[in-house]
Amino acid sequence: MSIAAFDAVRPPVAAAGDAGSGTFAYCSQQYRVLFGAGTSARLGEEAERLGIKRALVLTTPEQQDLGHRLGAGLGDRLAGLFAGARMHTPVEVTNEALRIVESRDIDGLVAIGGGSTVGLGKALSLRTGLPHLAVPTTYAGSEMTPILGETANGIKTTQHSQDLVPDAVIYDVDLTVSLPPHVSAASGLNAIAHAVEALYAPDANPLTSLMAEDGIAALARALPRIVAEPADPVARRDALYGAWLCGVCLGAVGMSLHHKLCHVLGGMFNLPHAETHAIVLPHATGYNAAAAPEAMTRIARALRTDDAPQGLFELAQRLALPRRLADIGMPEDGIARAAEMAVRNPYANPRPVERVAIQNLIAAAWRGDAPARH
Repeated sequence: MSIAAFDAVRPPVAAAGDAGSGTFAYCSQQYRVLFGAGTSARLGEEAERLGIKRALVLTTPEQQDLGHRLGAGLGDRLAGLFAGARMHTPVEVTNEALRIVESRDIDGLVAIGGGSTVGLGKALSLRTGLPHLAVPTTYAGSEMTPILGETANGIKTTQHSQDLVPDAVIYDVDLTVSLPPHVSAASGLNAIAHAVEALYAPDANPLTSLMAEDGIAALARALPRIVAEPADPVARRDALYGAWLCGVCLGAVGMSLHHKLCHVLGGMFNLPHAETHAIVLPHATGYNAAAAPEAMTRIARALRTDDAPQGLFELAQRLALPRRLADIGMPEDGIARAAEMAVRNPYANPRPVERVAIQNLIAAAWRGDAPARH
């Protein structure tokens, strides 16, 4: 069993700066990561370190068996399992889980799964102040961010708080080997999106830019190998390492247009989260290309191409991911509504967020066009 433990620094959202000119702000806080093969065997040890005596394990219905298997490692500390986590963190699901927390005197949360499960853990931890231990099984990267997107009445809202970041994260490469290739591919593109936006964030800094480029490169190398040979241990390790870096980047700096679009589309039409990111990313990158040339250079270099938006589009093609929002459930008559919602309270972005241009971007993603340079 190979284990690496890190008591590293987590940078919260920094003050705006210009890394290119040598002026930037960077802050750091402590967080704990265990990374390697077989690290989930340390779950009980980490729960003890956090002082958890009555843990509630969280999973999706599909990963309930994994939750039972890993939860057994908690021994007498296991007080229950909630297998109702759902995509986009609906508040009604959070409230259902909260009733279990209160009725069983739960004093700690263990989220085992992807972004949906980690999101539920964040929502519960924010409401209760309980310690939160995350065991990611996908490449979503949510476990490294101070961000929570919750959905109520078809509208997804985003919260930022350092209290949202789990108290410890266990990355076990072995848990990702069984992740289906298409899920791995979509989840990996989702992670790459975090790093892409970190490169042109208004509060970008040299450290996160280095991690972003390295994270994109690691995932771009690993994902095609995983699609070809899902059990390749080196590719799985590289992908999880890249996802960690990309998640740290998203947690370090602000989000921009791409994430705003995906939050709007996912919340309005209940689209699959990772696939939405994979489809929108080349288009959002193309929208910002002229306004963020240094970021485009780094992205292209990581992808080993000369055109960042096109390189992202071609990577998704190589991974056999959906190219059209129409193919994952978005109605054509939703394009204008989504554009209207996306330009309300826009996230900071290197290029102004313009209503007509955004509608054209969404329409191109709905049709599956190659990304345009705006």
